[in-house]
Amino acid sequence: MYAVIKTGGKQYRVQPGDLLIVEKLDGEPGANVAFGEVLLLGDGSTVTVGAPLVDGASVAATLIETRKGEKVKIFKKIRRQGYRRTRGHRQAETVLRVTGITAGGKETKWDGTVDLTTKAELDARARGFDFATLNKPKKAVVAAEAAPAPKAAAKKAAPKAKTAEEVAADPAVKEAMAAAETNAPVETEAKTAAPKKAAAPKAEGEAKKPAAKKAAKKDDGAAE
Repeated sequence: MYAVIKTGGKQYRVQPGDLLIVEKLDGEPGANVAFGEVLLLGDGSTVTVGAPLVDGASVAATLIETRKGEKVKIFKKIRRQGYRRTRGHRQAETVLRVTGITAGGKETKWDGTVDLTTKAELDARARGFDFATLNKPKKAVVAAEAAPAPKAAAKKAAPKAKTAEEVAADPAVKEAMAAAETNAPVETEAKTAAPKKAAAPKAEGEAKKPAAKKAAKKDDGAAE
């Protein structure tokens, strides 16, 4: 048995078990939907045409999801005017599973079970993604995927603070106290600067050159 129904200003030919996509309808996933506007009913070789509707006929369906359809691009152009406009539109649509047709006291039902898996989840599975974490914020996904840090080994106990008696018994402290009493400097392991290298003595010839030049100048002055 099949039927032709009208919904959203359009006509659809349906039979039990068909997956039907129509204009947006109100309802939650899993809700039952009934179409009373049956225009034509066919059962084998018998065809009943409504005037305009078939009396007592109805089609039952189960709502699977309400989603956005495929994007439609609208491009406008006016030649020689430099006018270009591109727009997009996604029409809201409802996905249904036809479960039965009732007409004239006769009812035809679909024996299968309705699967409420959405198209988005099916696409995610086909691409190898986890749909449960696909729509969560990135921060939540990162926090969920991050494995808990392993517990570190027991921290070493911090060294206990020395008591006053232990501090006084320290030989370094004793030496410092004795030096302070005698006003003597405390010996420290300061690094001593390396002694500077002595300048190499100049050669005798180089040392005599300035004196010889001065003597020559004096002789020139006396000759004048």
